[in-house]
Amino acid sequence: MFHQHRNLLFSVAYRVLGTAADAEDAVQDAWIKWSAADRSQVAEPKAYLTRIVSNLALERLRSTRYKRETYVGPWLPEPILTGGDAAEAVTDAESVSMAMLVVLETLSPLERAVFVLKEVFDFSHAEIAEAVERSEVAVRQAAHRAREHVRARRPRFPTDRSRQREVTERFFAASTGGDVNALMELLSPDVTLWTDGGGKVRQALRPVVGASTVAAWFAAIGTVTYQGVEPADMHAELIEINGGPGMLFSGMGRVIATVTFDFDADGRITALHNVANPDKLQAVAAGTTHHVGTR
Repeated sequence: MFHQHRNLLFSVAYRVLGTAADAEDAVQDAWIKWSAADRSQVAEPKAYLTRIVSNLALERLRSTRYKRETYVGPWLPEPILTGGDAAEAVTDAESVSMAMLVVLETLSPLERAVFVLKEVFDFSHAEIAEAVERSEVAVRQAAHRAREHVRARRPRFPTDRSRQREVTERFFAASTGGDVNALMELLSPDVTLWTDGGGKVRQALRPVVGASTVAAWFAAIGTVTYQGVEPADMHAELIEINGGPGMLFSGMGRVIATVTFDFDADGRITALHNVANPDKLQAVAAGTTHHVGTR
């Protein structure tokens, strides 16, 4: 019964926590609690398990918050490889996108858990109150604050998925070919590049802003040694990351970085998220495809 709902439990925990490793730990802890439970008293295993993992994820998020506040450079979510289910359901894909996870990172732990359960998984306020061990009134207030906060900050221009794919493919060709002009055509003038090295590898400690600067950054990929990997040994590929098209860089037998994109209404790239912290690339390096549907 537990394994039947494992994907769902990971989907909840990952959206609440933003890291695959912590989400897997929360699911494992949920399994331990499930194993010890008197299952004859459990009327609805799916709801029961979801409540357990939500509470565990919320506890874990509170305990990791300080680490994120003292992080070296921008903190980005841990990327995951996703399967077709997220790509087919636009709402599923959006809720697990890097853009959304970055916005969720600005919420309080309680607001984040409530938002995920209400807006993504369609739990009632009463069900959420039980899951996070708060009053229904407190949950309604948290849900309202979170919804307003996310609405003000989320990307406002969902782009057609085939258009996203086309732009990503063109960006891929231009960056691996070192074509600055082609890159400039694909970038919004005020595009922002966020790089997460976590102090483990050399990355920009502040956002890189502006089409010309970002284009120059990516055009240089094929000309410079990066993390000890010569350009000739660097391999780049297009891959689905967090429900959308992304780029994966590898070399010398290891994953080096991932890049994902945000788009505006015209399909131009407005933001790029570059994760290079090796601690955050383990889920991608493992090659596990996560099915992060909401049902």
